[in-house]
Amino acid sequence: MSMVRSIIGAVIFAASFGVSAAEQPVSSANAMAIARSNACMGCHAIDRKLVGPSFQQVAEKYKGDPQASAKLEKKVKSGGAGVWGSIPMPSHPKMNDADIKMVVAWILAGSPQK
Repeated sequence: MSMVRSIIGAVIFAASFGVSAAEQPVSSANAMAIARSNACMGCHAIDRKLVGPSFQQVAEKYKGDPQASAKLEKKVKSGGAGVWGSIPMPSHPKMNDADIKMVVAWILAGSPQK
């Protein structure tokens, strides 16, 4: 049941940005696999701070920000520093843009684990 809620929430989230579910399917399993395969989980955890903030902290910080997706997608691609402290986030220039969008949507949805 929670997987269904996660998918429905992701579809509603994507629709709020004018993107159809067919263009932006978000599943927790897919997003987690992408995050793991791109070394995101080396610095971030879902529910606790590691080197960087938890994904849940990121979702909370950007809640209600209509530009959150664009800001975070750029940060993943280009890297950055200063928002969460002095440790910089490395850039991921080779990460596929569709994968970045999926992971960011998953993070902003609260990073459901199932």
